[in-house]
Amino acid sequence: MNILNEIAEAIGAQYVLTGKDAAPYGKDWTGAYISNPIAVLRPANTAEVAAILKIAHATKTPVVPASGRTGLTGATLAEGALILSVDRLNDITDINPTARTATVGAGVILSNLHDAAEAHDLIFPLTLGARGSAMIGGLLSTNAGGSNVVRYGSTRGLCLGLEVVMADGRIMNLMGALHKDNSGFDLRNLMIGAEGTLGIITAAVLKLRPKPQAYATAMVAVPSLPDALNLLHRLHDETGGGVEAFEYMPRSYINKHRELFKDSQPPFDAEYDVNIMIEVAATLARDAVPDADGSLPVVSNLENTLGQMLEDGTVLDAVIAQNEAQRRAIWKRREDAGEVAFFGGTFVNTDVALPLDRIADFERMLTPRIKAIDPGADEVIVAHLGDGNIHHTSYVSRNDPAIMDALVEAVEDVVQELGGSFSAEHGIGVSKLETMKRRKDPVALDAMRAIKHALDPHNILNPGKVIPPKT
Repeated sequence: MNILNEIAEAIGAQYVLTGKDAAPYGKDWTGAYISNPIAVLRPANTAEVAAILKIAHATKTPVVPASGRTGLTGATLAEGALILSVDRLNDITDINPTARTATVGAGVILSNLHDAAEAHDLIFPLTLGARGSAMIGGLLSTNAGGSNVVRYGSTRGLCLGLEVVMADGRIMNLMGALHKDNSGFDLRNLMIGAEGTLGIITAAVLKLRPKPQAYATAMVAVPSLPDALNLLHRLHDETGGGVEAFEYMPRSYINKHRELFKDSQPPFDAEYDVNIMIEVAATLARDAVPDADGSLPVVSNLENTLGQMLEDGTVLDAVIAQNEAQRRAIWKRREDAGEVAFFGGTFVNTDVALPLDRIADFERMLTPRIKAIDPGADEVIVAHLGDGNIHHTSYVSRNDPAIMDALVEAVEDVVQELGGSFSAEHGIGVSKLETMKRRKDPVALDAMRAIKHALDPHNILNPGKVIPPKT
């Protein structure tokens, strides 16, 4: 315990948690990954993070960074390790409306950044169901996606600069607010998505965007996924890229949602196989200023487009939100996806990315393979259809590890055949290590191992995550 005494001198004994005080940090949101950390450390600033890592590096003690612990892959599993929580690095140092940037600590909660940006009529456009607890450090470390990627990109595309503490305690300052910097290796993007295995992110400079002046939000039923993509492309063209969310919720998801949330209402009077949530945002006054009859042009444009498509049969049904309460109800149905997936019984959950025109093929090819492995299995899909990210859940008929492994491999097979990726936005953690071993290009894995060894020679930063051991 000498190491804890030394750390306590650096950050204060009250911020070194052990025993019962540390136990809550050993469990993530899913409840599937539980560990017993040596201690939980809660530094207040970058200098204290650096002091911790200098001590850990000298003693070869593993350190697992943690933010809001809302991840789904076990990336904060910390058996026999120190957990370094960034929750006290929660300052929003600067909102710069002129440059449209925010300078923030890694412990800033996403919804707090949303509120700070909104005070300046700006937005930080990353949004997801866990925004009330997810923190910037974790979002960057997993390159989180969310529902607005179709317009704004993932977290990597929203970051201009980083501050990172390296394994030996040195501080790497990449905090420029530059949109162009061609000065050698792109170390900022190397750290984003590395899940704390190469360094611990302590601060960031993030891009802000103009706050939309109005929204048009709807649930739309279409005959097929190709029809949904035609709708997406048409709306992109007619709104000048104003589509912010385009989410796929098939009949199976709607039914599962209603089963779990008893008070929820169905999106339509009838049931449909292909249900799409659409949100179009207006940033121009001409689209957001009410017409003489009180209607909003952005809403009228969506109504007209959907009306034309109803007439030609490429849309089957549509409901457009008439007020903010209806808009929030539409969004809640989609943002409940985590609960729908994780609290519906024994399951296998995957997070894949595909070319947009191959998503229908994914469904068609995968279902018979799943039934061949487990005839009693049920499937539920929810997808960020606008960027090709599918969350597929198989609810197995019995808790058999062999069946569950076979189902994961079936998904991997189909994804590989269709030119996709087995990991879209949730990261690798520990849950996808076997998939990484099977599916990641072996040369790419060797390159990752070489980078890891060069930056963290003692393998103290989040060991056992992201990169499978070489066999």
